[in-house]
Amino acid sequence: MEIRDLTADDLDAALDIRKRAFGLLSAADITSWRATVLPDVAEGRYLGASGGDRLTATTRLRPFTQWWHGRPQPLAGVASVTVSPEDRGRGLGSSIMRAALERAVSMGDAVAALYPATTPIYRKLGFEHAGARHIVTLAAEELRVLTPAQPVKVRRMGPGDAAEVVSVLHRVHGAARASGPISWNETIWRQWLGEEDDFLYLADDGFVVYRWSGSDIEVENLVAGSAATAAALWSLVGTASSIAKRVVATVAPDDPVLWLLRERGKEQVEQTRWMFRVLDVAAAVERRGYPAGVSAAAVVRVDDPLRPANSGAWRLEFSGGSGAATRLDRDPAEGTPLLGVNALSALYAGVPAATLRRSGLMSGDERHDELLDTVFAAKPYMLDYF
Repeated sequence: MEIRDLTADDLDAALDIRKRAFGLLSAADITSWRATVLPDVAEGRYLGASGGDRLTATTRLRPFTQWWHGRPQPLAGVASVTVSPEDRGRGLGSSIMRAALERAVSMGDAVAALYPATTPIYRKLGFEHAGARHIVTLAAEELRVLTPAQPVKVRRMGPGDAAEVVSVLHRVHGAARASGPISWNETIWRQWLGEEDDFLYLADDGFVVYRWSGSDIEVENLVAGSAATAAALWSLVGTASSIAKRVVATVAPDDPVLWLLRERGKEQVEQTRWMFRVLDVAAAVERRGYPAGVSAAAVVRVDDPLRPANSGAWRLEFSGGSGAATRLDRDPAEGTPLLGVNALSALYAGVPAATLRRSGLMSGDERHDELLDTVFAAKPYMLDYF
C-alpha cells in the first residue's frame, strides 16, 4: 500500500469512493465539492492510499481557525475519511489517518477535530468526544417580534464580503471567550457566500446565513456581537413567520437568542457530536486562551503511543490568560496525574477531571484537579459541519 498526495487527476476516483461511503451527490453538490477540494489538493491536504493502480482510501485535512477561550489557532479539520467497500477491514482507515495526522503536524497544526461516523477507530487514534453542534427548533413568530434596543444597519452580503465575515468571527468569538467554533478561510467563505439559494445579511458586528428547508427556515450560521444585532438578525429570520412556523437553527449551547425569547419551556435540541485531539502538547497549550485571573502551575504525565513526542512529564504554567507546557527531564513525583492523550484532549476541551477519572481515562494524585478544571473550563461547540 502506498499513501501519497492526491492530484487533480485523482478526483474522479476519490469522488467514486466518497459516493460509495457516504451516498450519492447531486450535480450541483459535485461541482461544489470539486471547488472546495482543489485548494486542499494544491496544499497537500488530501491524501490517498493506493493498492496497485487503484485508489482504495482517502482522507482530507481542512484548514480552519478554531477558538479556545477566545483565542484563535489553526485547526486540522479531518474529513472525507473513506475506504472502498471491498477494501474495508484491512486497517486502511487507521493507516491513512496516521499519515494525515503526521501531515497536519508538519503543516503546523497543534490540534485536530472531526465529526465521527463511528467512534472506536478515532478513539484508538487519540481523539475524544469534546463538543457538539447544537440544532434547536424555534417558533418563527417568537423571533419575528424581537425588537432591537437601537437601530441596526443590516445589508445583504455576497462573495466580496468574505474578509469582513472572517473579521466579524474573530471579533465576536474573541470577545465572547468562545471555545470550539471554527471559521473557514476567505477562499471557502467566498464560495459559500455565492450560494444562490442562501439568504445572507451582514451587520457591523454580526451576520446570518439562512435558507428555506421545505416549509421551515434553516439557520446555518448566525453570529452577533451585541444584543441589538442579535435581535435584529433573528427578527429578520422571523419575518418568514407568515409561511414558516418553525426555524431550525444551529446555535451555541448558551446562545443569546435563548434569552431573547419571550417564552421558553421545552426545547427540541439535536446534537451532532465532534471529537478532538491534541497533536502537539507544547504548541496546543501555548496557543489556547485561559482565564486571565488564574496564575498557577501543575505537573502531569502524558501517554501518547501514536505521537511519542507528546509522551512524558510536562509542567503546565498559567498566568495572565496565557499558558505554557515545558517538558521535564527528570521523573515526576510518584502519583503525578497520568493522562492518556484521549484524556488530555478531553481535558483541553473542558471535560472535568472528575469525569475523566470516573471513566478511567485519568489516574494519579488529585491535588491539581480543581486547577486543571478552572484553566481548561469550556462549553465547546461548533456552528459548522464539515
